[in-house]
Amino acid sequence: MGKKVILTGDRPTGKLHIGHYVGSLKNRVELQNSGDYDSYIMIADMQALTDNARDPEKIRNSLIQVALDYLAVGIDPEKSTILVQSQIPALSELTEHYSNLVSVSRLERNPTVKTEIKQKKFGQSVPVGFFTYPISQAADITAFKADTVPVGDDQEPMLEQTREIVRSFNSIYNQDILVEPEGYFPPKGMGRIPGLDGNAKMSKSLGNAIYLSDDPDTIKQKVMSMYTDPNHIHVEDPGQVEGNTVFTYLDIFDDDKAKVQELKVQYTHGGLGDVKIKLYLNEVLQSVLGPIKARRDEYASDIASVYDILKRGSDKANEVANQTLQEVRDAIGINYFK
Repeated sequence: MGKKVILTGDRPTGKLHIGHYVGSLKNRVELQNSGDYDSYIMIADMQALTDNARDPEKIRNSLIQVALDYLAVGIDPEKSTILVQSQIPALSELTEHYSNLVSVSRLERNPTVKTEIKQKKFGQSVPVGFFTYPISQAADITAFKADTVPVGDDQEPMLEQTREIVRSFNSIYNQDILVEPEGYFPPKGMGRIPGLDGNAKMSKSLGNAIYLSDDPDTIKQKVMSMYTDPNHIHVEDPGQVEGNTVFTYLDIFDDDKAKVQELKVQYTHGGLGDVKIKLYLNEVLQSVLGPIKARRDEYASDIASVYDILKRGSDKANEVANQTLQEVRDAIGINYFK
């Protein structure tokens, strides 16, 4: 039995932060290093352009930042194929073929699309490319015959849409070409970490993120500004651990669970100040992020070699996607000159 095939990736709309690291990047590195998977990791610039077409420079600049973040956290181009979506022409043609198998009303019912259209406040001005991106995602997944797609719970409707397309295609053309993917979900509680301000979501737009590219001084400054317990005014006051962002981060990033438990007890009873626990969290984060930042700086000193890694990965991905596209064309019967 061969290796399973993974497809995963990110939209290049800015640098990646520790929420991405906890929610997906760390997991990708573990899956890559397990030796059980062929991993394709896509920088989804075409998908990012669906709602950023008027600001392509943002996507272009972000592309290399995302690549640096990938390499910094330990995604190894010798073990994983890092590719750029726009450099794989077969994906566009597959999207077009699949578009003929999906109705407008089915896309309108997709809960993920509905939520994101609302979040982005498109109103009646939804770009067609954005509206149809579940079809584009199906092309991305099936082009590499990925059977495993690491996603958050909110992306399950997208996977279901891909499975529907696969079943429709294989049934209509009486072929068994496309592969139905399964979701690979992060461990419970590891999907999302709160922002520095206590907001449920860490994001660039909210300005509440610690980035993998942040230097030690910036990290410390951000940690010292973090939301804790607003009622914990004096050191001797009993403090609330539940919903306290500093302790949420310690639970995630500190391997010394006994020490974290000890701090929680002390904080709850009173006698432990916010400054002290923030300084301790800063030490923990610096030890986790320091090696990542060092690797990132090393790669950033030779951007040409990073572009070379992306080109080699995209070239390899092209071969695989072109093979799938040829099988799809053969199944439909539009291989007229064979």
